[in-house]
Amino acid sequence: MSNGVFHTIAPIYGLFYNKQVRHYRKILEENRDFLDLSEYTSAVDIGFGTGALCRVLDENGLRVTGVEPVQRMLHIARRKNSDIQADCVMADVLEGLPFEDKTFDISISSYVAHGMKKEDRLGMYREMARVTKKRMIIYDYNQERRLLNDFVEWLEGGDYFNFIKVVEDELRKEFGNVRKRDVDKRAAWYVVDLEKS
Repeated sequence: MSNGVFHTIAPIYGLFYNKQVRHYRKILEENRDFLDLSEYTSAVDIGFGTGALCRVLDENGLRVTGVEPVQRMLHIARRKNSDIQADCVMADVLEGLPFEDKTFDISISSYVAHGMKKEDRLGMYREMARVTKKRMIIYDYNQERRLLNDFVEWLEGGDYFNFIKVVEDELRKEFGNVRKRDVDKRAAWYVVDLEKS
């Protein structure tokens, strides 16, 4: 889906901000045994939309930077997160991020990868790894599909149908390791430990 489409639908995403915050809190709490955020001090959220995950990461004591290429999403995120310390940066991961190598302890991209073609996904993975010291997480769909998701993703024209088949292999080929954790019925964390790569 193009940035222009996300610019148009940004206000709709904004309506779901509080629900997303509750969802991210629940996911992080239920998976604390797998990802203990107290091990990290800084995080970057790639394609952070309206900033719901940034808020939850901030609540967990991380110094957070959100990166978003769509101006209208960025505007909503800044407004909704004006009471926290998160930095909101307009940038496109595919054009290179404005950060030094190994700036952040952890990087996360939530529901971004499935909408990209393979070459762009690989570019995103590499750029995330460049700016990350310890751990990279691709938070996205798993193999448990439902008809509504299939239909919406077909309309978007991304690579959803291929992504859910190849994401683990792509990450393993690129970095040598990947661990998958199903964090709810239709979503997983695909985790790369960069210190082991």
